[in-house]
Amino acid sequence: MTEKLGGVDSGNIYIEGDNLDALKILRETYLGKVKMIYIDPPYNTGHDFIYEDDFSQNADQYNQSSGQLDENGYRMFENIESNGRIHTDWLNMIYPRLKICKDFLSDDGAIFISIDENEQATLKNVCDEIFGEKNFVAGMIWSGGRKNDSKYISVSHEYILCYFKNIDYIKKNKIIWREKKHGLEPIYKEYAFLKKTYKNDYETMTRELRKWYKQLPDESPSKEHAHYKSIYENGIYFPSDISWPGGGGPKYEILHPVTKLPVKIPSRGWITGKTTLEKWIEEGKVAFGEDETKVPTLKSYLKDSEYTVPYSVIYKDGRAASKRLANLMGDKVFENPKDEEILAKIIQFCGVEDDDIVFDFFSGSGTTAHAVMISNLQRSKHVKYILVQIPEIIDPSKAKSEKSKKVAKNALSLLNSLNLPNNICSIAEERIKRAGQALRSQTGVNTDYGFRCFKVDTSNMKNVYYMPSQYNQNLFEELADNIKNDRTALDLLIQVMLDLGIDLSSKIEKITISGKQVFKVADNYLYACFDKDITGEVVKKIAEKHPYYAVFRDYSMATDSVAVNFDQIFNTYSPKTIRKVL
Repeated sequence: MTEKLGGVDSGNIYIEGDNLDALKILRETYLGKVKMIYIDPPYNTGHDFIYEDDFSQNADQYNQSSGQLDENGYRMFENIESNGRIHTDWLNMIYPRLKICKDFLSDDGAIFISIDENEQATLKNVCDEIFGEKNFVAGMIWSGGRKNDSKYISVSHEYILCYFKNIDYIKKNKIIWREKKHGLEPIYKEYAFLKKTYKNDYETMTRELRKWYKQLPDESPSKEHAHYKSIYENGIYFPSDISWPGGGGPKYEILHPVTKLPVKIPSRGWITGKTTLEKWIEEGKVAFGEDETKVPTLKSYLKDSEYTVPYSVIYKDGRAASKRLANLMGDKVFENPKDEEILAKIIQFCGVEDDDIVFDFFSGSGTTAHAVMISNLQRSKHVKYILVQIPEIIDPSKAKSEKSKKVAKNALSLLNSLNLPNNICSIAEERIKRAGQALRSQTGVNTDYGFRCFKVDTSNMKNVYYMPSQYNQNLFEELADNIKNDRTALDLLIQVMLDLGIDLSSKIEKITISGKQVFKVADNYLYACFDKDITGEVVKKIAEKHPYYAVFRDYSMATDSVAVNFDQIFNTYSPKTIRKVL
């Protein structure tokens, strides 16, 4: 894997390349470190381009023999409906990726997979096998608005299959998922206005709050909470039932605070014992009627019930996300993007917290990155993301409709104006940058809007296997340095970090020691130097830093003496440092 561009201070990762290759490369480094995976793979509708995999041959051998490489060298093909193996080909694509990605999840992690009816049943069976049927959480339904182009039934929904990594861990640690109710902010804003206007006149405040609810449009999410229509000194509440559910509750006398006479006892008995109820009365949690003839009620405060169990059905018109993305990019440059607001909602309710990782290896237009940024701002969190996307070339001639062709042309026009490569990754990277800029402008909050971008590549090491006919007099001289000539020091550093299991989002500093460039990673965890003519003095000064790891390039040692004394220097100044030579 090679480093493509900056963003060295960011904790977010964007990877260009085949996601199966990326999963294999990242597997050891991110084993058990990902809290949430969200993917939106090809739906196998008959016009999807999917990745071709074959495990009986070397990947390059298979691609050459099968002719599945496109003109840019990517292993993709169109899985058309007339193909008798359409479902098998799709399964061959999705199965190994799901199999590997399971290892990325932490014990309290979960995966969410978008799919439609074409492969929903197939995907469910595959996931039951890979993740375990007992780890199935739910099949969520995403209703994206009515479609009127069907002859029979307007299929206007998709699915999101959700699985835990380890349901036993979830149960043992009593982990629950909750989402914040919508429409609360306008209510709190109105309450603040009423409190400022009417001070402690709770009766008038209650009356005005009820008027405010009535004037709201029916589609307002705040109207769903209109039963929270009473106000007292502790806030907004609704009078809930104070009786024992199902009957048979305790019955005892409670005096009315004004008349001092026993109030009417609920026919099903009180909801709790006398000691607890008297404590609630003292805390202002019980609302009494005008006199003792009324049964009291329990004050259920809005501030105490802001969260609810997530629903399995999501109602959100899919055109809204398309419109927002078009406005952000200046035109419609991507078809059917997922809704970043819904993904932000899922990120929040599944318990993603500070420094957790959200992983999307079918990242498309970059919606997941946008959603993470939104969620971070809404909750003042620092969640990181890793996105992977193959740099599929945007080609209007391959579009299946005039609408798709127009979108592709719009995308090319934008990319050409920015002098960017004509592929999906360029669109996604530009979208993430613009989304970050827009969010910073809207909120004024400085957080991590950036990302580090990498590209899946071949090994940094030269090929050492040759046919006898390929040997010549100069071959051994060419192999004196085992690193490929076009690889940079940063390329080598990334390889080292992956080999040692160091998070790619770790802090990387470039420092100078005795005139040589040295990478300092994760504070004092790793020191790496790949410059030429490394002297014993450079090795000594790095050893004196007492890093956990120290990595050098074999060909870079100034003399044979330095190479021979390398270990002795560290044994003298930092014997516990783990040394590695490329």
